[in-house]
Amino acid sequence: MENLFSTVKLAQKRALITGGTSGIGLATALLLVKYGIRLYIIGRDEEKLEKALEKLKGEHEEAEVYGMCADVADPEDLSRLFESIDKNWGGLDILINNAGLGYGSILNGHYQDWEYIVKTNLLGYIACCHEAVLHMTKQGSGHIICIGSMSADTREEESSLYVATKSALQGFSESFRKEVNGQNIHVTLIEPGSVATPMHKIAEAEKQHQLEELTMLHSNDIARSILYVLSQSERCAIVDLKIKPLKQLI
Repeated sequence: MENLFSTVKLAQKRALITGGTSGIGLATALLLVKYGIRLYIIGRDEEKLEKALEKLKGEHEEAEVYGMCADVADPEDLSRLFESIDKNWGGLDILINNAGLGYGSILNGHYQDWEYIVKTNLLGYIACCHEAVLHMTKQGSGHIICIGSMSADTREEESSLYVATKSALQGFSESFRKEVNGQNIHVTLIEPGSVATPMHKIAEAEKQHQLEELTMLHSNDIARSILYVLSQSERCAIVDLKIKPLKQLI
């Protein structure tokens, strides 16, 4: 019988993970590297980047892992990033668009604050998709995964700016998928509910309580979902995957 779920095909694939130094990004990197995937991770904090790289290489000595301190909201950083990817790999097979920031209502903050969130949560995703497709079109294949949020559907109060970016990402992903479908490029939008990441500014004890109460997800839950998506048959397109904590009332 044909094996429809196989991680064997992932060995030696070249993957870029934005926001790869903590939370969902780091959990995904630690999982994918076990299957022989070559990694390039980026983050804004140099110290976190070094610790993440040390952890990845410490657990998997033979792994091919690169890292760069870069901000997806900065076009010059993205230019440096993809130049480095070209230099090291000459191509890209997987993009995991994960770098994102939380924010509350536009009743708080100023224009510059909102602008930076929109650049990070939306324009950064779009720019990385653009660059990735330039590589993937040449090789006739590729997979782009965008990490969104169920906030795009639940649209909580006091979260108008964050909701705006995740709703826009939802619409972008659907349209973008249709644009690149003819080039054999997969586009998947994964929308988690509440996840215990640094984005949630609550005490670690409270996060642990919510994990135990099944009202919050662990980063590893999303990482395993990403692996599941990447392991499917080429003819299988997982377009949208929503993952909520069992007892989160959304």
